[in-house]
Amino acid sequence: MNAQGRLLAPGQYWFEDIEAGDHYTTSKLVVTETHIVSFAGLSGDLFDVHMDDEFAREQGFPGRIAHGLLVLALADGLKNRAPVQIMVVASFGWTWKFKGPIVAGDRIGVAVRVIGKRVSSKGQPLVNLGFSVTKQDGTEVHAGETTLLGRFRPTDAA
Repeated sequence: MNAQGRLLAPGQYWFEDIEAGDHYTTSKLVVTETHIVSFAGLSGDLFDVHMDDEFAREQGFPGRIAHGLLVLALADGLKNRAPVQIMVVASFGWTWKFKGPIVAGDRIGVAVRVIGKRVSSKGQPLVNLGFSVTKQDGTEVHAGETTLLGRFRPTDAA
């Protein structure tokens, strides 16, 4: 992900405060066996590549791998708990690519970038964020974008 633009300091950022190119990085998180097994149970995705080391190795992976949607959820969670808070209400959707495997013990972090913003025809502030998920060796393993319903800075009712 291109890091050109302003590095955002910790704080809250309303729609009016951000511009395309603004960016920050999240803390990191170790993906655990518990994450993978719990997600499998929650989602019902018990596909062999997530549950069977031997099967996963036969397919060319180092062992069973984390679910792509689990990693997307963890990346969004890292964004949500970051000291940089872009003030939004909800997501309108995601475009996401699974670029490499993540196994239990991998440590992931996210680079978040403001791709753009606009006001919709209904007057709603829309924010597009880009994500680059990397693991401990710097390899980008997931990447994607989301469109969010933003928030205008509140005005005083005087």
